[in-house]
Amino acid sequence: MDPDFDEFLHVPARLSVVALLTPADWAEFGFVRDAVGTSDSALSKQVAALAAAGYVEVRKTRNRTGRQTHLRLTAYGRQAFQRHAWALERIVAAARNPGSGHSG
Repeated sequence: MDPDFDEFLHVPARLSVVALLTPADWAEFGFVRDAVGTSDSALSKQVAALAAAGYVEVRKTRNRTGRQTHLRLTAYGRQAFQRHAWALERIVAAARNPGSGHSG
């Protein structure tokens, strides 16, 4: 397996969240939920796991309309996603060119 392949990050829900956050500075929780197409509770679970692993930062604020939660990738999360994406690209490239590289 490619050493940059990140099994923790490869979980589809986590990968979707991190990919969505990659171009953003901060993203509102509801936007991420809707874009990923999941429930509040399912997204909360994945965000908690990503935050505990250092991939995502969570900021909770309170204003006149209530509480808001915003998410962003940490520098570590951004680097991990980039390494994982490169690993996936190498895996796909190897599948497209089965004659080059490793013998099976």
